[in-house]
Amino acid sequence: MNMLYDSDAFAVVHIQADAPAKGEVAVADGPQIPRHGFEIVDKRSGKEVYLDGSWAELFQQQITEWQRNSPSQEEVETTLEGYASLAQNPVVMH
Repeated sequence: MNMLYDSDAFAVVHIQADAPAKGEVAVADGPQIPRHGFEIVDKRSGKEVYLDGSWAELFQQQITEWQRNSPSQEEVETTLEGYASLAQNPVVMH
């Protein structure tokens, strides 16, 4: 888990599936697909949204674009506001 962004209004965490270490064998009862995702917490509303699958891929593209263009905090938070509008889950523990 890596904290990517933290402000008064938002926090963004990149959550990576646990993969076996090099040389280690994965033990599973069935097939496992590692799922990576992003959790966006809207501190103002007290809600969070977890992005995985195609939503996570789209958000990863946005992060890559931010790395190339160094946006302002206002631009980042405007984008996060759009994703936060999807938030339905109240933050229970953070």
